[in-house]
Amino acid sequence: MRFAQTLPLIAASALPQPALAQVAVADSGDTGWMILCALLVLLAALPGLMLRHAGLVNVRNALSVMTQGAAVIAIVSMVWGIAGYSIAYAPGSAWLGGGANLLLANLGQLRDGMTVPESAFVLFQMALALLAAGLLIGAVAERVRLGWLIGFAPLWLLLVYAPTVHAVWGGGWLADLGVLDYAGGLVVHGVAGFSALTLALIAGRRREASDPGHSPVLGLAGGALLWIGLSGVVGGWALGATDDAATAILNYHFAACAAALLWALLDRLLGARTSATGILSGALAGIAAISASAALVGTGGAMMIGVIAAIVCRIGGGLAARWIDDPAGVFVVHGLGGLTGVLLLPIFVLPLLGGVGYEVPVSLSAALLSQLAGLAIVALWAMIGTAIAALIVSMVLPMRVGAQEEADGLDASQHGQQGWDFR
Repeated sequence: MRFAQTLPLIAASALPQPALAQVAVADSGDTGWMILCALLVLLAALPGLMLRHAGLVNVRNALSVMTQGAAVIAIVSMVWGIAGYSIAYAPGSAWLGGGANLLLANLGQLRDGMTVPESAFVLFQMALALLAAGLLIGAVAERVRLGWLIGFAPLWLLLVYAPTVHAVWGGGWLADLGVLDYAGGLVVHGVAGFSALTLALIAGRRREASDPGHSPVLGLAGGALLWIGLSGVVGGWALGATDDAATAILNYHFAACAAALLWALLDRLLGARTSATGILSGALAGIAAISASAALVGTGGAMMIGVIAAIVCRIGGGLAARWIDDPAGVFVVHGLGGLTGVLLLPIFVLPLLGGVGYEVPVSLSAALLSQLAGLAIVALWAMIGTAIAALIVSMVLPMRVGAQEEADGLDASQHGQQGWDFR
């Protein structure tokens, strides 16, 4: 069953289709909205993630992790324009898009079935790709070489992220299975989270952990920018300045607030101190969870999704810390948060709980099975594909810095008198 067969018009309209006949009429308001949402996501991907990651590491690595963020954004942007968009959205097979949009050739004056130029759609989708790639840096901070990341990030985009986008949002085979994801709970947060888990396991632990980081203030500022900027993801997926966009952002904010407050409460109940870092982690977990269903659930459902995500991520974080070293908690906050939201979508979309409901042929059990299958497939491929990309790049460039470089801090090795270190 396809995406459009499982939910009413609000969900069906969120699925982009290949650019064929141009029948829609341009709307400057919708176009401006899409560009604004893309810029909001870029705000999250650049200063948001850079500040958050810098605040969560040792002071000797703060500049290097921000440099890694800027470098990854630059290389992934280039590769998205060269081939990433075409693999994700150009007409092709159920598995991959074709080559019609390589180097962004043959873009339509309007994206088919939409009221915005295809260039605005490309910009918005690029911002989502940059967000997903930028998240990975936080999982391997303080021990991975800049040169290795610059080689890994574009390969990961082409091997893991773009094919997943095509499978779920580009009319591919997971959409045919009925997998639902309104705004990236699975495609962005889930893929980034499980890829981050794989990278953290491959890289191994830091020799000297910096938890909880040298500057909670920087982490708080970055998290606040993420809270604001990620609203562009759910608002942009309404594909226009509509009631759906406002509803999605409202639900997004309610889920973030509920998760932030419950995370703080859980910290106290579990014997820890309530902290700004914890509150922001809770908010981001709620954001990751609601992304899958932001425009499809009611206000109460959004709040409950945030509450459940906070419980899963806070408890999961305590367990995960025993066996992985993930300085920014990317797997816990985004991976487990996205997972929670994807699995809760079929339940909270029910009209009884304030959701938009299903069409008559679709049952709750069928939707749950589709979500479970989609989650298992995407998580498995994210981990396998990430491992393959990491291995390929590691054959040419070593992944980890040396013991002395790590002890001195990456700022010294990457920004010393000799300039950039691409070893």
